[in-house]
Amino acid sequence: MANVATTKMSSKGQVVIPEKIRKKLNLKSGSQFVVIGDKDVVILKSISAPSIDNFSELIAEARRQGRKVGLKKSDITEAIKKARKKN
Repeated sequence: MANVATTKMSSKGQVVIPEKIRKKLNLKSGSQFVVIGDKDVVILKSISAPSIDNFSELIAEARRQGRKVGLKKSDITEAIKKARKKN
């Protein structure tokens, strides 16, 4: 069964995750979350950087998908140039 607790949002939009839940989920200072909001529901999903092994798998999959749709290195280079001009 899920742990249930209540908390309040500060005037700066900050929400404290209760200690009991932080301990159970092993959340530490600096933990990062994806925040999803829909109607009256807010979901926090903890995220972490992929390990080096997982990162290699992600890169390999991205390359396979790129080849599958015909993506070329020049397409990526152009997309990077375009994105850098916007900043």
